[in-house]
Amino acid sequence: MKLTDIMSVEEWIKIEKEIHEKSGLNPTIYDTEGVSITQTSTWVNKLCPEIKGVPKGQTFICSAAHQNIASMAEQTKEPVIEECDAGLLKIVVPIYVDDTFIGAAGGCGLMLDDSEVEEYLVNMTAGIDESIIEEKAKTVKTISQEEAEEVAVFIMKRITEIVDIHKK
Repeated sequence: MKLTDIMSVEEWIKIEKEIHEKSGLNPTIYDTEGVSITQTSTWVNKLCPEIKGVPKGQTFICSAAHQNIASMAEQTKEPVIEECDAGLLKIVVPIYVDDTFIGAAGGCGLMLDDSEVEEYLVNMTAGIDESIIEEKAKTVKTISQEEAEEVAVFIMKRITEIVDIHKK
């Protein structure tokens, strides 16, 4: 079973928009391989597109974070709230139909209140000039841990509703 067996890509894009409106995150619906099924981006800061625009940034920061966090979500069957190596928040909610893992929903691009952008690590990993990172990091908005948890619950409820409707 695949995500598109439940809903069309266009319907999943609507869910991404709901996640963004609720949270301010850059939302994504991922298949089991960690690939976005919608190929859309809602950039919520100027740092993320800079990181994703560099192959090492995409591979070693963004993709690595998703693979690790999605694996935790898949194993626990619960939402996971963590940070990527750049210091930005990532929420991943697993999507299961019965006991079959078919993907994940979530978002990224904000920063927890008590965190900071890991400028040195981004520079060393992605090779982006520190002055560019520092300038673009100023555009990253914050979210509290409590708000992040509320977003994770919201996403989980929406996913549960969608799966329940389409299982019938």
